[in-house]
Amino acid sequence: MKWTGIAAASGYAMGPAFLLHEAKVEVERRALDAAEIAGEIARFEEEVAQAIRELEGIREQVRKKVGDEEAEIFSAHILVLQDPEYIGAVKDKIKNELLNAEAALQDVTDSFVMLFESMDNEYMRERATDIRDVSGRVMQRLAGIEGQSLADFAEPVVLLAHDLTPSDTAQLDREKVAGFATNIGGRTSHSAIMARSMEIPAVVGLKEITSVIQQGDYIIVDGNEGVVYQNPDEATTSLYRDKQAKYEAYLAELKKLKDEPSITADGHHVEVVANIGNLHDAIGAKKNGAEGVGLYRTEFLYMGRIGLPSEEEQYEAYKAVAETFGARPVVIRTLDIGGDKELPYLDVPEEMNPFLGYRAIRLCLDQPGIFKTQLRAILRASVHGNVKLMYPMIATLTELRQANQLLTEVKQELDASGIPYNPKMEVGMMVEVPAAAMIADQLAKEVDFFSIGTNDLVQYTLAADRMNERVSYLAQPFHPAVLRLIRMVIRAAHSQGKWAGMCGEMAGNLTAIPLLLGLGLDEFSMSTSSVLPARALIHKLNRTALQSLAEQALELGTAEEIMAFVKRNVPEIAEIRG
Repeated sequence: MKWTGIAAASGYAMGPAFLLHEAKVEVERRALDAAEIAGEIARFEEEVAQAIRELEGIREQVRKKVGDEEAEIFSAHILVLQDPEYIGAVKDKIKNELLNAEAALQDVTDSFVMLFESMDNEYMRERATDIRDVSGRVMQRLAGIEGQSLADFAEPVVLLAHDLTPSDTAQLDREKVAGFATNIGGRTSHSAIMARSMEIPAVVGLKEITSVIQQGDYIIVDGNEGVVYQNPDEATTSLYRDKQAKYEAYLAELKKLKDEPSITADGHHVEVVANIGNLHDAIGAKKNGAEGVGLYRTEFLYMGRIGLPSEEEQYEAYKAVAETFGARPVVIRTLDIGGDKELPYLDVPEEMNPFLGYRAIRLCLDQPGIFKTQLRAILRASVHGNVKLMYPMIATLTELRQANQLLTEVKQELDASGIPYNPKMEVGMMVEVPAAAMIADQLAKEVDFFSIGTNDLVQYTLAADRMNERVSYLAQPFHPAVLRLIRMVIRAAHSQGKWAGMCGEMAGNLTAIPLLLGLGLDEFSMSTSSVLPARALIHKLNRTALQSLAEQALELGTAEEIMAFVKRNVPEIAEIRG
C-alpha cells in the first residue's frame, strides 16, 4: 500500500517496521477519605517533581545532541509542570472532589487538551500533544509503569506510531531508527522539528497507518514527498534504493562546497550565513559551511528559566559564538520576546494581539535596565570577534534613535570603567514592519545595515497571522507587495553605501534566491541545513542577468505567477535538490 501524509523531515528511509504501542494507563477512579487528601496531594507533588527532574535530564541530553533551540521544547514542558493553573487545578480536584491523583490528573488534562484542540490555530492545536506528553509522564509515574525505550533496536528500523512525543523523539538514535511515520502531527509539531534537526526522514499525518501495518513489514519513508510504502514491490524498492543513493551522493557533493565562498557565476560574492540560537548551533553552522551568523536569536538565553540571565552569563555566551567564527560576522539580535515567545517571570499581561503588541524593541525601550544589561554584554563580546548588533521590530526613526541613545550611554559607562569594546562595531536593524520598509531611505542614514525579517514582514504586510491555518494561504513571501518592499529596502541601503541582508525563511528558499540576487541582496541568512544547497545554486547563477528577471517578476500580479515565472526562467533551480 501507498500512504500519503505530510513531509516532515527530508530524506529516504527503508527497513522493517517497528510499531510503537502507547503505554496506556488504566485509570481507576477512587473516592478518598478526608484523611487521605494531604497524603494524595503529597504523592502527586512528588511524582511531578520526579517528572521535572526527568525532563531536565532529557533537556540536557537534547542540548548536547541536537541544540539549545530544540532543548527549549523541554523547558516548555517543565513550565507546564510548574504552572500553578494546571497543577493547581489537579490538586484542587483531589481536595474538593475527594478524587485520587490519577483520576484528577486525567480530568484536568482532558479539559486542557480539549481547549487546545478546539482552537483554530494549528500551532496551538499541536500544543495539546505537549500537554499529553507531560501528563502521560506523570501518570506513568503515579501508576508505577516504566516507559518504553526507543534506543535499543537490534537493527535499523522504521518507527511507526500514532504519534511521537518530543520525549520519544529525543530518545531516537539515528543509527538505529532510519525514519519514522505517524498517524497524526504536522510540520510545526515538536516531533517534526526534532526530526529535521536530527536529520531523521519523517512523514506525519498518515491517519490510520498503524492500524494496517504489521510489525516487521518492509517500509519505505519518503520524507521529501510525504509518502510511505508498505511492503512495496521490487520495482518500487529498486526505485527508492536508487533515489536514496542519489540523495546521499547529492549530500556528499554539497559537502564539497563547505569551505567554498558563495560566488555567483559572474563573480559576485554574497554571504551565506546561518540563523542560530546558541553555541551548539554556531558550531554546527560552521561545520556545515556557513560564512558567519546572520541572526543570533538571543531570546533563547532568557527562556526556560526562572529569572533573567546575568550580564556575565550573556557575555560568555556571545563571546563563545564570536570566537567560534573569528573574523567572520556574527550578527546578534537584541531581545525579541513577545508574540509567540513569552517570559513568565516578566509578568507581561496577556494581550488581544500579542504580535502587534508589547514585544521586541518596544519592551526593551520600556525596560531599559534589561536592555542595557544585554547591550553591555554584547559590547564586551565585540572584542572577541566580528560582532554586529541588530535591533528587532523597529517601526519608527524615534525608536531607532532611542535604542542608539541607550547604546551610547552603555558605551560611556564602559569607557568610565575601562572595560574594552569595539567602538566601530556595526549597528543595524531588522526590517520586519512595513512602516520601516517605507521609510528605509531615512533609517538607512542612521544604521550600518538592514536585515529583512520576512517571516514577520509577510504576515504584517498581508495582515495574516502566520500561525493561523485558516489564513495560511496568505503566507506569501512571493507576493508582489512583499517583493516591492524588499526592493525598496535594498535600494535604500545601497543608496547610503550600506549592506542589506535577509534572515527570514525566504533567504534559504531556492526559488527566492535568484529573485533576491537580482534585487541586489548582499547577505542570505538561513537554517544550517539550507546553507550548502543555497551555495550550490548561487554558484550556477549570473547575478547581472538576474537583475532584469527580478524587475520583470515584480510586474506580475500574483505570488503564483511570480514563482512560476522564476522556475520557468531559472532551470538551475531544478538541478538543486535538497
